[in-house]
Amino acid sequence: MHKAFSLKMGDKTLELGPKPLVMGILNVTPDSFSDGGEHSAAADAVGQAKQMISEGADIIDVGGESTRPGAKEVGAQAELDRIMPVLDALAEARINKPVSIDTYKAIVGHQAIQAGASIINDVWGFQRDPELADVAAHYNIPSILMHWDEDRDTQKDIVSELKRYFDKSIQIAEYAGLSKSQIVLDPGFGFAKTYEENFTLLGRIDELVELGYPILIGFSRKSTLGKLLGVEPKERVAATGATTVLAYTQGAHIFRVHDVRENYDALQVAHATYYSPPPAREI
Repeated sequence: MHKAFSLKMGDKTLELGPKPLVMGILNVTPDSFSDGGEHSAAADAVGQAKQMISEGADIIDVGGESTRPGAKEVGAQAELDRIMPVLDALAEARINKPVSIDTYKAIVGHQAIQAGASIINDVWGFQRDPELADVAAHYNIPSILMHWDEDRDTQKDIVSELKRYFDKSIQIAEYAGLSKSQIVLDPGFGFAKTYEENFTLLGRIDELVELGYPILIGFSRKSTLGKLLGVEPKERVAATGATTVLAYTQGAHIFRVHDVRENYDALQVAHATYYSPPPAREI
């Protein structure tokens, strides 16, 4: 059911396949929509990373610029000022999980990798700053390319528009010399998509899986869930778990979430149902 992939990170390999992977969100921003300002201090960020790993996180995603609707853009130096102390602290703490850097800026990606990040997570899919693709290719680092197309034709089919956008992102990556085996695709839930389109897209993840790349899902606490249920971000945990399981059963591989334990547990149930369950544990 799930296609198998291997992402190379230097002398290490991240295996993707039947076992779902959880990416824990570590925002070091003052204005993120759900957890802004909670983990800005390096010590707090390390503590949160360790907590997420203990709850089942396979990857820690560090971000220094909020992409919530209405957020002001942050310059490269300000972004570096936020993330570098955290990346240095994570390296000093010997966090034993891959760290991804959530950025679309080449200079930020370059310095983050030198500080220990081993995955690039670009919300613009290399289309905002194509030089980030050059950085990724130089280090041959796994790269998550998200769909965010504010100028797309909203009259056209949403999945077809995603495929068109991804074609361009993949071309940029290949032109820079990044191996296709290092590319992960993210449909970008909530980014330039309507309330209805997000649910349509969630039900058609299997069509994106057919493109032949690993798929990352980032539906955690999104406003779409708030609009559906009428609840604030931190009350959208169960709803996020539902999106996680729905996407996993269609073949998605990585799940970027705020609430690691709840989504990890939901994925264990889904995995045990579709594949052979592990030996039962004592309670």
